[in-house]
Amino acid sequence: MNSAPHDKSELTPDEPTHVPPVPRRVAVRRLRRAQVLYAAGLAAFAVLALFAYFNAYFGWDLRAALVVQSLDAPWFAALMRWASAFGNSWTPHLLTIATALVFAVCGRRSEAAGVTLSAGGGALIANLLKVLVGRPRPAAELVGFAYDGSGMSFPSGHVTFYVCYFGFLFFAAYALLPRGALVRRAALVATVLPVLVVGFSRVYLHAHWPSDTLGAYLVSGLWLAFSLAAYRRWKQRATFHHRTAPVAE
Repeated sequence: MNSAPHDKSELTPDEPTHVPPVPRRVAVRRLRRAQVLYAAGLAAFAVLALFAYFNAYFGWDLRAALVVQSLDAPWFAALMRWASAFGNSWTPHLLTIATALVFAVCGRRSEAAGVTLSAGGGALIANLLKVLVGRPRPAAELVGFAYDGSGMSFPSGHVTFYVCYFGFLFFAAYALLPRGALVRRAALVATVLPVLVVGFSRVYLHAHWPSDTLGAYLVSGLWLAFSLAAYRRWKQRATFHHRTAPVAE
């Protein structure tokens, strides 16, 4: 005897609810708008990276950094160190692996692949750009003391990780958690705040110039958008295969 028709309540955790198809004209218009935004973002980053290649810092970099670093309250310094802690040493790698494993164990394979692509790919891009641009970190004679860390300065690896990792989690929480639920609002706030604060903290801790963080926000935002597009395609493909699977008899 045939089993009962497949019900939405039986969907596996990795499957979104059905979304009506977007009309072709609307889809084409959205695609063109996205292409323009991508091109503009890439152009802005390319110009900034080129100037960073030929300049160890900009005049406005030094002025802005000194203003930020003049905020010397002990509690504020502790907050800035804590704000950067998730990007220190091996922490980004461990967070990404642990998050992907949690998604996979919960049956969210698309989310596991998405966060790995976003955070892992962002790290590779940032490290490659650091080598290509070769900009040194802020010098002690300019900002008072040198940052206790190795590596080049442009773009900021911390900012890149925060945007790609927490940005993906923000989108996942927005898309998957129940609308209006307290846990959804808490998750959105908890994932957006680190992204907003980390750029400021990297300048405050003398690790980067403001233009290093600006470049990181630009390039990581573009990579995050690409990763989210790939993630949405994986979700659509998973839903399609599930809905076209034969019903067991």
